[in-house]
Amino acid sequence: MRISRFFVILFLVAGVGCKAQSAPANNATEAKLDRQIKLTIRSQYNVPPDYTVTLGQRSKSDINGFDSLPVTFSNGGSQKKVTEFLISKDNNTLARLEKFDLTKNTSAGISILGRPIRGNPNAKITVINFDDLECPFCARMHQEIFPATEAHYGDQVRYVYKDFPLVEIHPWAMHAAVDVNCLAAQNQPGYWTLVDYIHSHGNEITGNDNHQDPAASMKKLDELTRQEGQRDKVNMNKLNACISRQDESAIRASMKEGDALGIDGTPTLFINGERATGAIPQSMLWTIIDRAISDAGGVPPPQTDSNPVKATATTGK
Repeated sequence: MRISRFFVILFLVAGVGCKAQSAPANNATEAKLDRQIKLTIRSQYNVPPDYTVTLGQRSKSDINGFDSLPVTFSNGGSQKKVTEFLISKDNNTLARLEKFDLTKNTSAGISILGRPIRGNPNAKITVINFDDLECPFCARMHQEIFPATEAHYGDQVRYVYKDFPLVEIHPWAMHAAVDVNCLAAQNQPGYWTLVDYIHSHGNEITGNDNHQDPAASMKKLDELTRQEGQRDKVNMNKLNACISRQDESAIRASMKEGDALGIDGTPTLFINGERATGAIPQSMLWTIIDRAISDAGGVPPPQTDSNPVKATATTGK
């Protein structure tokens, strides 16, 4: 999983407000209250020890019985966030009210233009997976989706993968993404066959010894891509040129899109806009898909206890 670029607390205090001066405690009672507020905020929101919590001036709020209390979080450097809390008139309750703009749904705007689609292209339910081909958690998630989930929902669901290689920790993930997209440009079914194979043979591509050789892994990926291309009868001159060129621009654009969505690890799925992070179990995945189908006015298929079918792939030896 990719390490988050910001502390969890920065998510909690994302609403930046105006700067405010700290209100000095006029007496021991106020000092005790200020201390209790700070301790409560640190405890409830897991504020890192190196962050300073500063209380601002109380002011009238729109909520009956509560005042507005700006709180500043800073780490002594450039990181500074201000968020508004609510404190009751009797000083017994601290609250956090967040407002969300319902007219903006960032996940609803994820582009799937030109992406290979698995399943019914016209399905009302879309499972979008930001995927890393070298990620073992992604491989596990891939096995949860295919073929059991695909078979269970039939034409009700379509599946789209977006590229989000974790290049900091996975040395051949970017190369793999470029290769499979070279194949996708000419043959989308072949793309899925190759993705199936890579996700089920990651150790083989990485190498089973303790001396990983990224160059050897990339060479193996190129061989697998050419083998699948020959099987699919694509234009091999175009495929070889694409493999040799290793143009990362489309992959980088997908990564940028993922960054804008706040993705910091793989796999990250969006099921008709509902986000699910990590290699969630099949039962949880199906619950989310069922909810999306119902919300779209459809009827989910009945849940079964049958064991998932094992995925198969023919690429390579």
